[in-house]
Amino acid sequence: MYLQKCYFLLFIVIFSFSPAFGVSRYSVDEQENIRIYERSSRAVVNISNIAVNYDFFYRAMPAESGSGTGFIIDKYGTIVTNYHVVENASQLVVTLADNSQWEGKLIGADPNNDLAIVRIQAPAGSYDILKFSHSNDIVVGQKVLALGNPFGLRQTLTTGIISALGRTIAAKNGRKIEGIIQTDAAINPGNSGGPLLDSEGRVIGINTAIIGSAGSVGIGFAVPSNTALRILPDLLKYGYVLRPWLGIEPIPTVYLRRIGVDVPDGLLIARVVKGASADHAGLRGATRTVKVGRYNVPWGGDIITHINGSAVTTMEDLAQQIETRKAGEKVTISYIRQERGHSVTVELVLRPRS
Repeated sequence: MYLQKCYFLLFIVIFSFSPAFGVSRYSVDEQENIRIYERSSRAVVNISNIAVNYDFFYRAMPAESGSGTGFIIDKYGTIVTNYHVVENASQLVVTLADNSQWEGKLIGADPNNDLAIVRIQAPAGSYDILKFSHSNDIVVGQKVLALGNPFGLRQTLTTGIISALGRTIAAKNGRKIEGIIQTDAAINPGNSGGPLLDSEGRVIGINTAIIGSAGSVGIGFAVPSNTALRILPDLLKYGYVLRPWLGIEPIPTVYLRRIGVDVPDGLLIARVVKGASADHAGLRGATRTVKVGRYNVPWGGDIITHINGSAVTTMEDLAQQIETRKAGEKVTISYIRQERGHSVTVELVLRPRS
């Protein structure tokens, strides 16, 4: 009886680890990771940014100035990546999963959200396509997977969770990117522009930054997919994002209070651009400057406190209320002029392309 039990246990052990019996040696979670990687990796590309330097005799000397990641989103070879991956490139070389290389053409770029669109003329059968999911459905603690080419090591997969939502980071041009996803999935130099995937292999973010410069320390950031979905149509059609604006130069009043000025919460209008939305609506900029300690402070301008009922106290608040809308939309602006509250309806117009 004892020997029979031993043989039975040995059989169970062999059965459990033998592929011949149809039982995987991998856990359910590992199987999901493998499945997503195998299904998604052919859509992920390496992007080399080739710049042109000149030698002593002014002869052009191409040199790789950096590399990053991108992913293909349609049968036309359209690639989503970060703006900083393709910035100042004289030539872009895109390497597919099959190691074939193709010249990349920059179609559109949005430095404000660190996103760009590149296109290649590769046969549709040489790559796969990734689909977007809406990032407003994601939650903290959700499993995510990051694909990319960190440190030039191609086709790398890391996993983790969503650590936080709604973060704000600075784009390379200094503008704030709002609604950023924070993850502990390892994101290293070279991962920039790669997809952040959910457990179904859908894109919920575009990896864009890490804390520090040496490598991942468990804090990485990704532009949410909803931001990409909002601006991609403009990038594909125009090459840049059509953004409405008020046409003002605002100063958050929190800065004025820090130097001793008694002023309400909001944005003080320092200047109104002639012909812009704010000008048509009759909003006023500063009429003079006053000396406060060592500072010359614009004064006499309207102070915007709310847009469509939402408080605006920062530049990010203003961008969220204005730049996410379309030209022709109307917003109600509440403001203070000479210590009295007012409101006005403003029709938004497009910001001139600089």
